Amino acid sequence: MIEAERIFEAREALAEGLARDVGEELARAIEAKGKATLAVSGGTTPKLFFEKLSQADIPWSRVAVTLVDERQVPESSERSNARLVRQHLLQNKAAAARFVPLVDNPDAATLPAFDVAVLGMGNDGHTASFFPGGDTLAEAIDGDTRKRLIAINAPGAGEPRLTFTLPVLESAGRLALHIEGDEKKQVLKKALGDGPEADMPVRAVLRSAAPVTLYWCP
Repeated sequence: MIEAERIFEAREALAEGLARDVGEELARAIEAKGKATLAVSGGTTPKLFFEKLSQADIPWSRVAVTLVDERQVPESSERSNARLVRQHLLQNKAAAARFVPLVDNPDAATLPAFDVAVLGMGNDGHTASFFPGGDTLAEAIDGDTRKRLIAINAPGAGEPRLTFTLPVLESAGRLALHIEGDEKKQVLKKALGDGPEADMPVRAVLRSAAPVTLYWCP
């Protein structure tokens, strides 16, 4: 469910606001337990946010960074989310963080609960790699599944994917949904209405008990 909305006038302000909130949440987690775990989405939307967050003045050596989902491609591919994170987030002060990629890495499934997870959303209503028509979508968005990571193939996904399942995402200490543009705002409005989760899988997150903070700009 959307618990709060943070609306910004432009991308720069959104990136700065989201980076500030995420940095503060990670700092609180580190103060409370000595470490923190951050999960982020891929695609083009979060690049500016990553660059702002990379400059946050927090003890990054105590932060583990991972992805909410990943294409099953090598990091050398321009479509790799891991490559995106290395190029835009794990720079500046954040270069000291520990990165936990998903592909060919069994350690990813053993990560503790995320202190912060930042999701995106596609125009087809997918989030993470919960794609309409996915062959394992029903299990991925099953609130009772015991799996943490699951492989998924879907017509709109391009490459095969790996994604953390709904129970992992909704257990995050802070769950944010980052979208930009009026078109995606209309997609979100539709997703908040009636209809099957299979048609717009972001509904599985929006209908869960987990509080979601929306970050949006035109």
